[in-house]
Amino acid sequence: MYNASVAIQVLPESKGEETIRIVDEVIAYIKGTGLNAFVGPFETTIEGDYDQLMEIVKECQLICIRAGAPSVMSYVKISYNPEGVWSIEKKTGKYHTK
Repeated sequence: MYNASVAIQVLPESKGEETIRIVDEVIAYIKGTGLNAFVGPFETTIEGDYDQLMEIVKECQLICIRAGAPSVMSYVKISYNPEGVWSIEKKTGKYHTK
């Protein structure tokens, strides 16, 4: 059980296909963390330890800048409970077919 989940939407200052390229780099990084993540059309949700997730949020900003965006805005939602948070599967599994 995880003590936190984060939903992050990064909005790099860029245009057209360049935006998709930069966002794809962020998603690849998130997937590479090995944590459970769900990519949606507007945001990506990640489950894990609170401190680890905060580092991931920080790195997502830096990835956008290193990928060429002069700036980035992000919208972040955080669910934290030391006793554990509901999983992505519990919250949305019934809506997705496998």
